[in-house]
Amino acid sequence: MNSYLESIRKQFEYYKMLGDNTFEQITENELFWKANEESNSIAMIVKHLNGNMLSRWTDFLNSDGEKTWRKRDEEFDNDIKTKKELLFKWNEGWDCLFNAIIPLTENDLEKEVYIRNMGHSVVEAINRQIAHYSYHVGQIVFIGKVIQNENWNSLSIPKGESKKYNKEKFSKPKRKEHFTNDL
Repeated sequence: MNSYLESIRKQFEYYKMLGDNTFEQITENELFWKANEESNSIAMIVKHLNGNMLSRWTDFLNSDGEKTWRKRDEEFDNDIKTKKELLFKWNEGWDCLFNAIIPLTENDLEKEVYIRNMGHSVVEAINRQIAHYSYHVGQIVFIGKVIQNENWNSLSIPKGESKKYNKEKFSKPKRKEHFTNDL
């Protein structure tokens, strides 16, 4: 089961990297762009992720993941003002997450934790959060792609490059390792 813990850590690192690489491609003003009134800007998504991560991962094994101090509705107020502030909130949330999952052991995986009074095994709680974060990081990347259009630098296999990419991958011997080791 330690391979699960290593895998999930690397998977979270991968989604953080996708966000980091998106932020590098867009300007400060573009962090606040919204397609329409009902959509969220990148800054609003980051603020929501920060609130969720701080709530879920603070005192992870001992207290409900929905903290009484969390103000979820306010996470969607567009009040981040600078890229520096956005990056602080982004990194603060991820630091909280990694500080909670890195010390976990195999013995912790079947412990029960609660989110809004609903019991989850630690594995279920982690899986719930990785799905939630990948959903929002995908939104961040999509908004970045929309904004950058033809200036976007692909974060995965660039269009039209699949054959070249696969040729390089299949030129190596079969092996077992996390896919992020080979990025």
